[in-house]
Amino acid sequence: MGKNIAVFGIYRSRQNVEEAVDALKNANFRNTDISVLFSENVGTKDFAHEKHTKMPEGSSAGAGTGAVIGGTLGWLAGIGTLAIPGVGPFIAAGPIVAALAGAGAGGVLGGVAGALVGMGIPEYEAKRYEGRVKEGGILLSVHCDDSDWKKRATDVLKQTGAIDIGSEGEAKADFASSDKPRPRGTE
Repeated sequence: MGKNIAVFGIYRSRQNVEEAVDALKNANFRNTDISVLFSENVGTKDFAHEKHTKMPEGSSAGAGTGAVIGGTLGWLAGIGTLAIPGVGPFIAAGPIVAALAGAGAGGVLGGVAGALVGMGIPEYEAKRYEGRVKEGGILLSVHCDDSDWKKRATDVLKQTGAIDIGSEGEAKADFASSDKPRPRGTE
């Protein structure tokens, strides 16, 4: 079966991320395989659409309150807003949500970099990804069961405009046993 692998890339625009998620979906990746992370302060209104409520403040509320992630990104699992101490508010979807929630402010690195290190990314790359996200980049991570899925994910990220593409073996702690997707074909 092979070792679990995570493929990571940074996107500069919402449109490119949505194209990547669509392409990954079409390549038979599960919504539980894909994580997206971006700063709530950067273009959140581009990702969100209003909930249709009668509350007048709904039209100006942020993604964490009066609006939800819609469209392509709405297909992803576990979307939420996380406040990361010292870093700020983020929108996250997929397995990275649990990693970030577990990282909290703890550990030497804490925040985004700490969660990425916990997912198996080397510290220097994790710090670089955290910097890109703070600058308005959008991190997309794809869980891959083996080297064939890794190649598929890497190809999709390249074709959809990702930069700083990297991959690493996932840490044993990634996907707690209760959250790990079942192997393909057992569903």
